[in-house]
Amino acid sequence: MGPLAISCSVIDNLLTFSIDNQTSVTIPAGFPVNTPIDFSAETASNSSTVFENNNTKADLVKDVRLKELKLTITNPTDKNISFLKSIHMYISTNNSDEIELAFLDDINSTSSTITLTPTSEKLDKYLKAESFTLRVKAVTKETVSENITVKADMRFQVTADSF
Repeated sequence: MGPLAISCSVIDNLLTFSIDNQTSVTIPAGFPVNTPIDFSAETASNSSTVFENNNTKADLVKDVRLKELKLTITNPTDKNISFLKSIHMYISTNNSDEIELAFLDDINSTSSTITLTPTSEKLDKYLKAESFTLRVKAVTKETVSENITVKADMRFQVTADSF
């Protein structure tokens, strides 16, 4: 009699769901054209509530990635994105290094909304934190004569074990 082969298959009970987060940033007036502008906004994370609503918790989260990041000008209401040449957004927490979150170069839009290209960075530690900081580095191609408020809508995809 040969060796007995025993096969076991374990199916992970993985959950996949989205976390939506929103913040506003102000692009300050008066910066020279073609000069990088740096500004940031601290954002509260609502992830612990979303984790609970999806029958999981932070320590069971396996993977968080940015799926979409849209920027929309909310003030002044008649302004469009055409003043921007490029924009790069970075994420950090008090305990985590800053990494690039999303970007868009060579912007050629007359809309009030643009969608940035997400990086493939793993964002678990940032979304598990109570808050995170978004830093924006923008280059303008037109003079900005008044402050511009931009709303950032972020959608993160989460993969986690259920409890």
